[in-house]
Amino acid sequence: MLSVAFKEWAVICEALAAGRQSLILRKGGIAESGGVFRPEHKEFLLYPTFFHEHRVGVKPDFLPLLEHAETNKPDAGTIRFTHFARVTDVKHLTDLDAALVLDSQHAWTPDVVRQRFHYRTPGLFVLAVQVFRLAEPQVRPERPEYAGCKTWVQLDTPISTEHAAPVTVNELTPRNS
Repeated sequence: MLSVAFKEWAVICEALAAGRQSLILRKGGIAESGGVFRPEHKEFLLYPTFFHEHRVGVKPDFLPLLEHAETNKPDAGTIRFTHFARVTDVKHLTDLDAALVLDSQHAWTPDVVRQRFHYRTPGLFVLAVQVFRLAEPQVRPERPEYAGCKTWVQLDTPISTEHAAPVTVNELTPRNS
């Protein structure tokens, strides 16, 4: 059972769910304590968001995943949870070149990586994750306290992870979910 959710661009959630990505780059939102992200949880539900997503910030090979996410967007006022992630490693990168060398492992364009890296103080967290598909999608109401530029959301009712299946990472073959 998990009651902690991690807010992330819907296209990144799709890339993780499709096995096209196995790491998450994170800077932190303005609503984070002190404006700084902290990798507080080892397991969390993926909470797809559409607010900050920009087509120009996504590599062309990942645009079909963005279109899939937009087409399958849940009804207003609801969140659809389909996957959870388990953190296998965390690194804080303070060198932009070290962040840019990860280009083949995520959906963001180099410009987005640069922008995120330089926002406020230089640096990015990299979370290596193993992703699991929930046995069945779970829909929950989107509550006012979940809103805002924050990473972590505490759900009012936990979601079962029993019978979840690991997602196989497939970095070589693009998949158009």
